[in-house]
Amino acid sequence: MDTDEPSGAYEADRRLANGKREAEVLAALRSAPGPLTPREVLERMGGGLSYSTVVTILTRLHDKDVLAREPRGRAFAYAPVTDEPGFAARRMHQAMKEVPDRESVLMRFVDDLSAVDEKLLRRLLDADLDLDRADLDTGEADLEPGQ
Repeated sequence: MDTDEPSGAYEADRRLANGKREAEVLAALRSAPGPLTPREVLERMGGGLSYSTVVTILTRLHDKDVLAREPRGRAFAYAPVTDEPGFAARRMHQAMKEVPDRESVLMRFVDDLSAVDEKLLRRLLDADLDLDRADLDTGEADLEPGQ
């Protein structure tokens, strides 16, 4: 390959492009009134990608549990499993699972919040939203910090 760029930079650019493509496909699905087939996604995106690229992106998003799919004729129709706030919450939960010291992570998270976001978080916590669900789902509602 005859290029002035190191291969690592090329790989980073390609991953960025792939992430951008995934975001574009997800945006097309979010704006749809219901599940879409790969052909319908391609039409909504206005071209620029091949059919096989759209199928690959949809399959990867499905494998990441970002999309649900249902059979429609000889193809699958895809839809997001949640809305944008739901995806952000899933990423936050995933990040928490990756670190053993959850208390420190949460403390730093709260320390870095703006005053407005901290006030919002306090209001939500004070309202005890989903406390009953937490008791039933995890049994962690009675735990002391750091346990």
